[in-house]
Amino acid sequence: MAKICVIGSCSMDLVVTASKRPQVGETVLGDRFTTVPGGKGANQAVAAARLGAEVTMIGCIGDDFYGNAIMDNFKRNGVITTNVEPVTHAESGTAHIVLAEGDNSIIVVKGANDHVTPALVERALNAIRSADMVLVQQEIPEETVSYVSSLCQRINVPLLLNPAPARPLSEAVIEKAAYLTPNEHECSILFSGMDKAEALRKFPGKLFITEGSSGVRYYDGEREVLVPTYKVEAIDTTGAGDTFNAAFAVALAEGSSIPDSVKFANRAASLSVTKFGAQGGMPMRAEVEESL
Repeated sequence: MAKICVIGSCSMDLVVTASKRPQVGETVLGDRFTTVPGGKGANQAVAAARLGAEVTMIGCIGDDFYGNAIMDNFKRNGVITTNVEPVTHAESGTAHIVLAEGDNSIIVVKGANDHVTPALVERALNAIRSADMVLVQQEIPEETVSYVSSLCQRINVPLLLNPAPARPLSEAVIEKAAYLTPNEHECSILFSGMDKAEALRKFPGKLFITEGSSGVRYYDGEREVLVPTYKVEAIDTTGAGDTFNAAFAVALAEGSSIPDSVKFANRAASLSVTKFGAQGGMPMRAEVEESL
């Protein structure tokens, strides 16, 4: 069983489904409203646990109703929560999601996720040290992402850095990550002034660009490779990227090759969009293996 440590955000997703998204100044009638656990960190932790990994989550929640619901959801999915700390001076993070016209628009309010500090990470050092792979994203403070990258390099634990939401990263942080998984927009922010092909060749076997329904692109040291995704009827694309990252990390931590790991992650991500909710569609290990 692979040991995965996820350092990141825990939130509650407030989801509105509508036939169209409003323009500026426009009001439209929605079809459905629901609340479901989310946050990129929590999503990746739940996805990895469902795929058979032993998962430890490191993060912060508010001392509130949403925080309690987030913790209950972790426990239902078998995620270890010893290092998820409640904070009394901030509300739990929330994501406000509009699902319309086959895609999503999201506003994130970080709340307690701003309190995922280097000190919190240091308190979880034993869990990080025993991990086969660490995952981190960018819904937590920039200084914490930088600290995690240095820590993982120092203790020789591979780091998968999912640079989402998009913001610039220092070259030092990029160099310390074992794997980097931006989408096309995030890639353009990370490597401004460099086209996609140049960026891929600069980081062979390290940079994996997710291209939505087209698949995942990387450079294997000799040629550029596009691993196509699986065609499905998408119900809700929220959390597909998080499922990809979790599945990629699990496969790599288990010793799978890069091509096989990308294929496994693509399949998991494709299954995740066929159901509602960021975590609602995240597949179990047997579902992915049966469909490959």
